[in-house]
Amino acid sequence: MRRIAGPMGFAFAAAVAAVTADLAAALGGRPGPYPGSPQFRDGAFRNPEPLRWVPPGSVREAVGDMVRGRRKRRPSGPVPQCQTPDAAPGDGLHVTWFGHASTLVELAGTRVLIDPMWSDRASPSRVIGPRRLFAPPQALTDLPDPDVVLVSHDHYDHLDMRTVRHLAHRSAAAFVVPLGVGTHLRRWGVAPERITELDWHDETRLAGLRITATPGRHFSGRAFARNNTLWASWVLAGQRHRVFYSGDTGYFDGFARIGADHGPFDVTLMQLGAYAPSWPDVHMTPEEAVAAHVDVGGGLLVPVHWGTFDLGPHGWADPVDRARKEAAARGVALTVPKPGERVDVASPPELDPWWESLA
Repeated sequence: MRRIAGPMGFAFAAAVAAVTADLAAALGGRPGPYPGSPQFRDGAFRNPEPLRWVPPGSVREAVGDMVRGRRKRRPSGPVPQCQTPDAAPGDGLHVTWFGHASTLVELAGTRVLIDPMWSDRASPSRVIGPRRLFAPPQALTDLPDPDVVLVSHDHYDHLDMRTVRHLAHRSAAAFVVPLGVGTHLRRWGVAPERITELDWHDETRLAGLRITATPGRHFSGRAFARNNTLWASWVLAGQRHRVFYSGDTGYFDGFARIGADHGPFDVTLMQLGAYAPSWPDVHMTPEEAVAAHVDVGGGLLVPVHWGTFDLGPHGWADPVDRARKEAAARGVALTVPKPGERVDVASPPELDPWWESLA
């Protein structure tokens, strides 16, 4: 028994050490401070107006609603998926949603992969944390290599260590991120010369595109410190087309300014899931997402940040059901692609309520 216990104990200790090291790495680096940024005040990044967390009892009620399962928050069967063709981007504008916020934008011959998250859990851990409700429609190894990887902020459902490491190893993509997020990337082995960090209203030119960081209303943090990195929405502009991505955000009056400064947009990728009355300024409701789309001067609206992880007390299909009704009421063009479905923005498919049979 002693001969057996020795090797077993060593193997167990080695496994624990490996898991601990992986967990520590997933937490990322130690950003900041950033005194040169107008958004950085009193030791942290700040929204122009503080976020509201509605007391008393509403957060507890929202959590209780998620635990008790008052609403159906999972699809009732397999989610239909499509395989993205490995086609040349060309001169047009195409959008492919892979689940949650992970989206491929093909614009002006350039591929931009937004908030890529291919891990099973939105967590630093492989064994605990919100788990996917459906697998990605394609493996990372089957995706066409991106030219740019764009990140909105450092929460685990948007910035995934394992996905970043894979993309850094297999492609020559540039990484464009808000201030501070580059600290995480560098810890994970992304070469500093491949990373561009931007403050709100800053821009960079890469692969034929002008990429601008624009404001949002949210927060950040991967471990115990909050708001030590910045969050952002994004503008992608080519010679002929423009794209707006909201990132995670509450609704605010800054959308109108973004539209005036950078719009109109051929397509918007709008966050419209994981909302609750308890955190009204953290994520938009579907109705607010449609309003933001109108504010920025959007053409086609593609919903993101829904259906992939159970992160809010609403029903699984509620975000797109409510968005469909609001878009119809306001005359907004809306398409809800299946995961992996490549949408030609110039000729989008008719709205297919494919989610209804799963709700």
